[in-house]
This record gives sequence, C-alpha cells and structure tokens, in this order.
Amino acid sequence: MKKATLALACGETFEGFACGAEGEAQGEVVFNTSHTGYQEILTDPSYAGQLVTFTVAELGNYGVHHGDEQADAPQVAGFIARRVSREPSNWRADEALPAWLARHGVVGIEGVDTRRLVRVLRSSGAQQGVIDSSGASAAALVERARRLPGMEGQDLASKVSCKKAYDWTQGVAGREPQPPRHDVVVVDYGVKRGILRQLVDSGCRVRVVPSRTPAAEILARKPHGVVLSNGPGDPAAVVGGDRQAAELLGKVPVLGICLGHQILSLAVGGKTYKLKFGHRGANHPVRDLIGNSIDMTSQNHGFSTDEASVRGKAQVTHRNLYDGTVEGIAVPEARMFAVQYHPEDSPGPHDSRYLFRRFVQLIEG
Repeated sequence: MKKATLALACGETFEGFACGAEGEAQGEVVFNTSHTGYQEILTDPSYAGQLVTFTVAELGNYGVHHGDEQADAPQVAGFIARRVSREPSNWRADEALPAWLARHGVVGIEGVDTRRLVRVLRSSGAQQGVIDSSGASAAALVERARRLPGMEGQDLASKVSCKKAYDWTQGVAGREPQPPRHDVVVVDYGVKRGILRQLVDSGCRVRVVPSRTPAAEILARKPHGVVLSNGPGDPAAVVGGDRQAAELLGKVPVLGICLGHQILSLAVGGKTYKLKFGHRGANHPVRDLIGNSIDMTSQNHGFSTDEASVRGKAQVTHRNLYDGTVEGIAVPEARMFAVQYHPEDSPGPHDSRYLFRRFVQLIEG
C-alpha cells in the first residue's frame, strides 16, 4: 500500500496509506459521525470542496450499490478513514468501495488516527487540508494547506447545480408513490436525490431547475410549490440566492432545506455565520418548538442562521439540542417554512419525513 499524508493548516499532520485514486486532494477538513451511509455521504453535493473524515471504525464493509447515490458521482474533494474494507459482504454490493472511488478519481487516505484528528478539528475548528500520496514533505503540504481559501465567500452551489432544467419521476425504491397532484419546482443548489424521491412519493410532479434561475421564470411555470434545496459553500456567497428567494415569498408555498434554509434566512433580512466545526452526522437531536417533540435528524452544514437577525422577521420553529442553534424557521403569512437539517435522511433516521407531508398540506391550503 502506498503511503499518504494528511496535512492541516494548523500544522498537524497524519500518516496513512492511499485509498481510492492516488495523487493530491485539497479542501476543508470536516468530520461526519454517521455509522452507515458512506456512499450517500460521498455523493452528497453539499460536501463539494471538503475532505470528509469518517469517525466510524471501518468503511466499505457492505460495498457500493449502484442506485444508492445522491448524485451521478462522488462529490467530496477527498475522504479520510481509519480502515477501508476491500472485500464487502452484502448481497446488494455491486463494487468494492476503494475500486469505486478509484474509478471516479476520488483521492483518499486510510490508516489515520481519526479519533485524534476529530479532537483537533473540535478544538481548532474545521480547516483547510491536503491529502497527498506523491511523497511530498509534511512541511510542504502544511504550507499548501495554509494557502488554500477558506469556505467563507465561496459560491460552490452554482458549481454543483444542474446546467439545465429536468424532470424527476423516481420515488423511493420499494414504495408505491402517491398519484402526482402538485407541480413543484426544486431550485438545485446541490440537491440530493433523496429529496426528489420523497417529493415524488408525496404526490409531486418534480421539475428541477438551475440555481440561478430567475424567480420570474420559476413563477411563470405556475408551480403549486417551490423547494430550495441543500447545497455546499457559504449561503451569503450564492449569487442572487437571497434575491431569488425573496421574490418567491408570498407568491407560492416555499420549503427550504439546509442551504435553502440559510438562503431563506437571508431573504427575510437575516444573517448567517460559520460554525466552528459544523454539524455532520445522522444522530443529532432537534426540538420541534411548535409540536414540542424531538426528532433525531441527519445533518450536514457548516453555516447557521443568526437567531437575533431574524427576530421579528421569521418564527424560529426548531432548535438544535446540542448547541441551541436555529434548526428551522417559518413565515406563516408568506406560506414558507424551512429546516436546517435533512428530512429526507439518506442516510439517517426517518423521523422528519413528515415535513414533506406538511409541505404538501401547505400547498393544499
């Protein structure tokens, strides 16, 4: 196995072995605490520009199943793991994880002390890093990491968004979707296929449009509802995102998910800020302040809504029980609600799928 090095901008370095494609990968180093769903995580467009650290002890033990992806190909800049299995044991497996990653050109490193790495990230915060298997010195790699731009100010959503509009008709595998009753436009900031499948299952005819589609063009389609999707990068840097969302409010029911939630916060006059190390995993408890219930949620975000900035402009509906940050807002008179987490799971618990039914009920009046 070829040796590889992970270097962080703070000066910490980690030795391991190349896994997947060989070469160099650069990006923001973050960590995800999910125990399953590595394929969905690796193909989630919200991870564009990031090197994802998996805290689970082993990846790849159930292989890769063609059909579980959240996009056509892996979206991460690179991945970091303790151990990666090359011999999957699962009747659904179509390919071993390392071979799949190599085929798609994804650079990774295994054999890393991920417990120490996560402690560094929790103390120092998510930061820029480099994975390299070319033999470059650790000192040189640290300098490269320090020269990389941070996530703030990056409009990655426009880069991962679709180039032209398309229709989506596939529902959740093994389930009979409801007959289509409502026309819904999904603004693609980096949408996961799990969101599209849940909408189809809820009785929606889904049209996906590029992130920079003008609000007037969306409204010209006369949709029954609009969904602002998840996506990567800084919400304040998404070109035209807040203006587009503001022009939709009050004219059509709107649901925002993750980055869509942040953009709607900006649209009502609020602000967003970068979290120290973000929320990424499939086990985050969130309190529904309206229903006074608790959901276990799937999360992936590095930015959050500034609660003080939306006071008097939107109702805070959900709160993270780990750190008290805003996890949902609503403007009932504008027929809008949004959540910071991922109700479609993929991977994660199914507690929040009811939000898609709530969106349909909002459409139905």
